Amino acid sequence: MVGARKRGVKKSKQKLCMVPGVGHVWMLTMTTRRQFFSTALGTAFATPLLSQEAKLSYKGENIHFGLVTYMWGADWDLPTLIKNCETADVLGVELRIEHAHKVEPSLNAAQRNEVRQRFEDSPVEILGMGTNCEFHSADASEVRKQIDLAKDYIKLSHDIGGSGVKVKPNNLPKEVPVAKTLEQIGKSLAEIGDYALGFGQEIRLEVHGGVSDLGHIKTVMEAAARDNVRVCWNSNDEDLKGDGIVKNFAKVQPFLGATTHIREVNEGTYPYPELARLLVEADYAGWVLLEARTKPGDRVAALAEQKKLFMELVTKARAAAA
Repeated sequence: MVGARKRGVKKSKQKLCMVPGVGHVWMLTMTTRRQFFSTALGTAFATPLLSQEAKLSYKGENIHFGLVTYMWGADWDLPTLIKNCETADVLGVELRIEHAHKVEPSLNAAQRNEVRQRFEDSPVEILGMGTNCEFHSADASEVRKQIDLAKDYIKLSHDIGGSGVKVKPNNLPKEVPVAKTLEQIGKSLAEIGDYALGFGQEIRLEVHGGVSDLGHIKTVMEAAARDNVRVCWNSNDEDLKGDGIVKNFAKVQPFLGATTHIREVNEGTYPYPELARLLVEADYAGWVLLEARTKPGDRVAALAEQKKLFMELVTKARAAAA
């Protein structure tokens, strides 16, 4: 089992969820559908719904679908972002920096509280910050600058109600031995992981850029060696190279965190049915977040469609695993 449940992360915030045949119902974020049906809805509603659930494996029941505010959400201010996510029934958001929502470390205490309150007053969960902090530089002063910046975002994520901060490995300087750079990235993650622990935050290393090889990511994670430093699978083409997606996924499965990134399910050739199967078989408990690349006319409708497409893959994988 991987993801939020494995690390004992418990959410008490209620969420508005769609229950087939019943409509939107408030429930605790990390309550399983099986538990919810048998306790909150009562026997009359629970019996047919549990019958449907019985056809699916329990594995994957805590996979949720959300959004990274890259491209599709980049020009939405915070009220618009929350409203559009509610409309699309996409109830988790990772906020990318330097976007129109303007959630940055420069916010004062009152402004941070306002951001937090907006999310608490909505069914949309703020998952944390998506940063560009990176720790590969051959310049020690630059690495220190990036570590300090990451700490600013950790504090920000905590203050607005988020649960983690996404960072990047990003590159392998040619003038430095690869092993040394990977260790440096890992040790940097260990430092910010220790700092994040005091704020109840997860550090999410996005598999990105010139360090997309999953073997390298495994090495980095072993050097970091912190329970709250996790991997954010990023659905890169590199996942399919070398040992292939199944073996590459296995390299980092023990380190998977509460967020996973995908692109549009119906664009390109990435094997999303296989990814859904791997996540289900791993009993992943966390958020699969859309980091879009295309530019549809109606982004809200497109967002709802992407949720439908991916969650259908999850349901098929759960049915096959039953």
